[in-house]
Formats: sequence, C-alpha cells, structure tokens
Amino acid sequence: MNFLSGEYECKIDPKGRLVLPAKIKANLPEASGNHVVLMRGFEPCLVLYPKAEWKVIYDKVAGLNEFNEEYRHFQRNFFRGNTEIELDGTGRFIVPRTMARFAELDKDAIVVGLGNRVEIWNPDKYEEFLIKDQQNFSQLAQKFLGDKPGEEPIL
Repeated sequence: MNFLSGEYECKIDPKGRLVLPAKIKANLPEASGNHVVLMRGFEPCLVLYPKAEWKVIYDKVAGLNEFNEEYRHFQRNFFRGNTEIELDGTGRFIVPRTMARFAELDKDAIVVGLGNRVEIWNPDKYEEFLIKDQQNFSQLAQKFLGDKPGEEPIL
C-alpha cells in the first residue's frame, strides 16, 4: 500500500490548475496510474483519492440499499460533483470551478497527505480546522492510539 503523507504549500495558477507535490505524485499507487477522483470533503476542503482507493469507498456507498430513503439521500450528496481526473505528466490538474468555490480556493492551497487520500485546503480554512491546544491533541492521541487493556502496545 502506498502512503500519501506530508503537508505542502501549493499555488493554483490563473487557469485553475494545481500541481500535486512530487512526493504525493510519486506515492500514488501504480494501479491507479494518473487517474484520481476529486470530491467535496465533509469539511470545506476537497479530497483527492487514487482511483484504486476510491473504488473501495465507491463500492461501499453504491452498495447501500437504493430503496431506503436515507441511503438515497446520503448517496446523492456523497456522489454530488465527484470528478474523475487524469493528471498530466507533471501531476497537474484543473480544479473544477464549482469545487474551487466550495473549498474557497483561489491562488494558494495547502495539500495534505492523509494515508490513502489527499486533502486540498484554503490555507486560512485549514488553520481553523487544526487542533491548537497541544494538550487536547495529546488527549486525543491517548484516546485513539493509547494502550487498551488486553491489547499489545503500539510501537
């Protein structure tokens, strides 16, 4: 499994193109080639998935019972505006205008690798969603990663 990581300051050119950082592009799975899927995030950001990773999520959401109104409502909103994109040789792609408006992207962007996906943020919005209090961050780390009775410690 390829691991997408790091935090990068990027520029969006006047034509709305963003170049993925070289380390992110280099870690895209070969199986996905230069194909990625861009979607709106749950927060005001965009989320970019390698095609292979997207397929796993797509199968889960598409597999929900279409005869259930709540599932249909979720599917409609989840798949809204998702776009398959082919990166050019330099890792560049055009950010669709509707998505750029959603994430309030203009000239600058923060690109963050999160393991199986990449988030693309307006720098000011990104700062709003970061944990400012290190003690709070430490408590969350203990809650989600700390040892639990009967489990092996995380090394």
